[in-house]
Amino acid sequence: MGWSNIVKLLWAQDTENRLNIKVVLLGSAPLLVQKGLTESLAGRFEMFRIPHWSYSEIRDAFGFSPEQFIYFGGYPGAAELISDENRWRHYIRDSLIETTISKDILMMTRVDKPALLRNLFEIGCSYSGQIVSLNKILGQLHDAGNVTTLSHYLNLLAGAGMITGLQKYSPKKIAEKASSPKLLVLNTALITSQTDTKFKKARLDGELWGRLVESAIGAHLVNITQGTDVAVLYWRDRNKEVDFVLKRGKELIAIEVKSGRTKMSLPGMEAFSKNYQTTKLLLIGGGGIGVDELLRMDFKQMEELFS
Repeated sequence: MGWSNIVKLLWAQDTENRLNIKVVLLGSAPLLVQKGLTESLAGRFEMFRIPHWSYSEIRDAFGFSPEQFIYFGGYPGAAELISDENRWRHYIRDSLIETTISKDILMMTRVDKPALLRNLFEIGCSYSGQIVSLNKILGQLHDAGNVTTLSHYLNLLAGAGMITGLQKYSPKKIAEKASSPKLLVLNTALITSQTDTKFKKARLDGELWGRLVESAIGAHLVNITQGTDVAVLYWRDRNKEVDFVLKRGKELIAIEVKSGRTKMSLPGMEAFSKNYQTTKLLLIGGGGIGVDELLRMDFKQMEELFS
């Protein structure tokens, strides 16, 4: 008998005995919890999603700087290991990544092509912050199945809190669903644990650091909007692109992320604002809102941006 059936049985007994007990179920394997809730406990639960630790939480608990959070991410179990980066990498890979894929996904869900799922995870880490056609990914992999399989595996990785695929903003919902995803890790440690570039060198690598900053901002936006009416999307038209678009009903906020301090032209933001009635245009970094300021925002503060 699975855990959800046991909870259902105890629930029935408490109801029969008129015991008004509030039960809180906690689990670090979201796919396992979600599966049990939907199969046996339909109509008997309210879901409270707890995402990755934010910068504010990691800073208060472990004294991280914004730069350390951008590089080392928000895994509290690994936070005390950052002084030994090799040990930190092995911990992330062995205790978190491998455990999540092997136990939280492969043991809990039917996956006919586990090697494909692992390859997709690696590609997601390598191309975080980039728009990638699933058909293009299929062309690079052997025995890759079809786009439907790949899309399903991407949803599994998102459900496990690892990687998601942002949809392209379009006034037409069908066009949003059919768009190529913008791959995004939900914790930047998933990127840096896969590379040999250590923290100090990463700070000097403009291309890598820019990707980490954009991924950290995107992950924060996705994590704090989980379970809300705010969707995180992207936008692109030919060679013009907006990094992130926040959508609440018909309200839109366009966000561009710049890791440097120099002010630059923003053709994507200009094109987007001409095509759509935006609530606000936000530049993160590059003389706009500070990266650390955005990372400190909670959902209520972020929601105030719409007003």
